[in-house]
Amino acid sequence: MESLQNHFLIAMPSLKDTFFERSVIYICEHDEKGAMGIMINRPIGIEVNELLLQMQLKEEPELITSLGAKVLVGGPVTPERGFVLHTPQSTWNNSQSLTDELMLTTSRDVLSALGSNTAPEQFIVALGYAGWSRDQLEQELAENTWLSIPATAELLFSTEYEDRWQQATESLGFDIWQLSNQTGHA
Repeated sequence: MESLQNHFLIAMPSLKDTFFERSVIYICEHDEKGAMGIMINRPIGIEVNELLLQMQLKEEPELITSLGAKVLVGGPVTPERGFVLHTPQSTWNNSQSLTDELMLTTSRDVLSALGSNTAPEQFIVALGYAGWSRDQLEQELAENTWLSIPATAELLFSTEYEDRWQQATESLGFDIWQLSNQTGHA
């Protein structure tokens, strides 16, 4: 099994009218036990600074006015739990290094730092995650539910949320709408 950690899953058009319609998911972990990822292109409708105020992590509006980042739907599993996908820093509790350029942190201390000079350079705040049990993701890939591409910082941090699915599909080099979701059987 080839690990898809540090790859994006791109939802096929066949996922229309489902939770994952036109989603792009960053795969944080993928091993023999299953997979875990964060959807990176569906804003909830609340900005990060609003979330920090609601959580009583910020009191000074002038610090957070520069934060235009939106909170994203990370996935359907534990939507009450926050995840911060960010550029590396070694100062946070409950951080996991995913690559040399990316970490995942689930502790409140990283949220408290957002908008300050100790914040990670780039970050995504998401509620919930997408999870797959053992062999489930492999089965969905075999059924042409998802396509995968290596993750890029540009798509993760520099592309507008609403453009991420289109940009990801265009990076494949063909028109995704021309693909069939039917698998061939000889």
